[in-house]
Amino acid sequence: MGETMIVEQVTQSKIEELISMMTLEEKAGLCSGKDFWHTKKVERLGIPDTMVSDGPHGLRKQDLEGDHLGINDSIKAVCFPTGSALGSSFNTELIESMGETLGNECQAEGVSVILGPAVNIKRSPLCGRNFEYYSEDPYLATKMAGAFIDGVQSKNVGTSIKHFLANNQETRRMSSSSKIDERTINEIYLAAFEDAIKNHKPWTVMCSYNRINGIYAAENKKYLTETLRDKWNFSGYVVSDWGAVNNRVADLKAGLNLEMPSSGGIGDSEIVEAVKSGELEESILDDAVRHILTVEYRYLNNRDETAVFDMEKDHEKAREVANETIVLLKNEGVLPLKASDEVAFIGKYAEKPRYQGGGSSHINSYKITSALSYVEENVKNEVHITYAKGFDDQEDVTHEEMVREAVESAKKAKAAVIFAGLPDSFESEGFDRTHMRMPQCQNYLIEQVAKVQPNTIVVLHNGSPVEMPWIDKVKGVVEAYLGGQSIGASVVDVLYGKVNPSGRLAETFPIKLEDNPSYLYYIGEGDQVEYKEGIFVGYRYYDAKKMPVLFPFGYGLSYTTFEYSNLKVDKETMLDTDQVTVSVDVTNTGAIAGKEVVQLYVGKKESKVLRPVKELRKFTKIQLNPGETKTVTFQLEKRAFAYYETRIKDWYVESGEYDIMIARNVNDVVLDKKITVNSTTSLPIRITTDTTFGDVYVKEEAKELIESYLEGNEFFKILDTEKTEESDVAAEAISKEMQIAMMNYMPLRSIRDYSNGSVTTKDLNELVEKLNKIYQ
Repeated sequence: MGETMIVEQVTQSKIEELISMMTLEEKAGLCSGKDFWHTKKVERLGIPDTMVSDGPHGLRKQDLEGDHLGINDSIKAVCFPTGSALGSSFNTELIESMGETLGNECQAEGVSVILGPAVNIKRSPLCGRNFEYYSEDPYLATKMAGAFIDGVQSKNVGTSIKHFLANNQETRRMSSSSKIDERTINEIYLAAFEDAIKNHKPWTVMCSYNRINGIYAAENKKYLTETLRDKWNFSGYVVSDWGAVNNRVADLKAGLNLEMPSSGGIGDSEIVEAVKSGELEESILDDAVRHILTVEYRYLNNRDETAVFDMEKDHEKAREVANETIVLLKNEGVLPLKASDEVAFIGKYAEKPRYQGGGSSHINSYKITSALSYVEENVKNEVHITYAKGFDDQEDVTHEEMVREAVESAKKAKAAVIFAGLPDSFESEGFDRTHMRMPQCQNYLIEQVAKVQPNTIVVLHNGSPVEMPWIDKVKGVVEAYLGGQSIGASVVDVLYGKVNPSGRLAETFPIKLEDNPSYLYYIGEGDQVEYKEGIFVGYRYYDAKKMPVLFPFGYGLSYTTFEYSNLKVDKETMLDTDQVTVSVDVTNTGAIAGKEVVQLYVGKKESKVLRPVKELRKFTKIQLNPGETKTVTFQLEKRAFAYYETRIKDWYVESGEYDIMIARNVNDVVLDKKITVNSTTSLPIRITTDTTFGDVYVKEEAKELIESYLEGNEFFKILDTEKTEESDVAAEAISKEMQIAMMNYMPLRSIRDYSNGSVTTKDLNELVEKLNKIYQ
């Protein structure tokens, strides 16, 4: 239990009174930490300190020596599945319930804010911290984050959504600059945060280390104030990532409220001096203090002294969550296993699973259930298991004796299950991977076992996609990700059919690293990282390129089958201010109960701007018994059809026809309907002498005006397909297609240039002025 402190209820008016009573030094002091994990107290005014702690998939509370890299010990706690696994659940209700459990743990331990969720986009499979992040898709990421926030904060404990913004690699993360165009940053990288912040209202936002287009995140007023507060109405406090403050006064001006960890008074004195010198308005400091105290008292006013951290109960909760995160990637009739068959478990991770990543999120787990320990303690008399270690993951070295033992064990069994994956040395916070390969010793082991055992299954423990050179030589592949401390029980239950796998990939597994859209630009040059792939991240790229992948976004198998039917939309035409209701029937046509993830994508085939073929716009997970049918209903509004239009600094819907697609995964669309959406917004058009005829001819009135200036112009007669009578020779030289193209792409100044002096520059400028009036 945390330290018990009785605090009288503090209202917002009381907070204003406290601010008015504080000295300049006290206010400056509140804007930085007391130590690694605590805010400062103001004893004179009875303001207590509060504690924050690392998450996002467990409580990493450090009572004594503090650090943000997981070096020093933390209290015993429960490790839930990491973000990479949680994303594959596609189950917001499940994530919310996990958040409730974490919120209760925080109340029991006296923690006011848990540092999560982490929603950064998986731009590349190489990012060392991908295991913490949900998805390559911003819609899925923000929905999972929102559910986590709702769950934790229902217990009156704050969350800190992170790392804001464009922190998509570990290499040079404290100095690199993410160079991203305006449309991409809004559609992909901001979108991962947007819905979670606007509609689920985390108490805090953690800014990232990196720079965004040259300006440090901590010093970036455009995003910390103009976006977070002005556009999204964020009302909590912005905290730095640990050590992300580069210029305390500039950061405070930009909207960075709380510096963590303690600066030893350096940042505080800089703030005081800036106020005294007139460099910093004291009202900005007051706002920061107000944001911090409001969050602190929201927690203090609602302390639950009765909360108990029941680790055994929460261990079972971690297992419940893990059950829905496992993705069945391949099954050629080998799964589920029969309890009566002798099965060889092979690989170190059967005995000591890799269930979490390294760094600031590393949990000191109270208990770890491996596949072997679960069998030994729970189902020893029900199944027949042998075990061979097969490999060691301390270094990538093949131990032939281990391999021989594994091969012999596999030969004698009806099936072999190899527990493989990525060791900590291959992926972790602090560094990025340099390739997508698993350790060669593990690939070799899989190849050798598959040679003697036709029923070979590979269980993967990894935080990010891997290449699978052996994929055609095994009959089953189970993606367990880094599934938390109960993952062994969940894997065994999936292998033997006690749990029907229902996870779906929240990221694409490319065949090879070179296929990834960021391959040529990831890591960057020095401190400059260009996001040249733009909006085409993950499946948006593979889909547009019609590129084969190992496993597509949204993919996952089940032990039962589902059929889709009766797709309906409640209107065929709508304005972008309306909403459309989409419904579809889903039937379990198999013999056992199962869960299906229903995915809805929207696409526009004909567009004047570059757009993905389709984008995930809605999803839900449903439970169905054999033979049962459920009707799933979605509501689509403007945002589902929109792209970010830089000319208006807002979301814009092109008028036209859209496809609404129901899919099993991004590559498997089972039903689709078309709908026409008409925009209620006109884009600003500024006509100049360089504007082309094709761009102006959109309006008939404009076309008629231009043609009045073309009367008697012999050159344009040649380009007029309606008036030109072609000879055979002319037809060979100038086709109608060429005429149309030349006319469309000709700039308006050509009216003057080809007029033989009949149209002057003054006439041309008058025409442009008239055209602008038409388009206003």
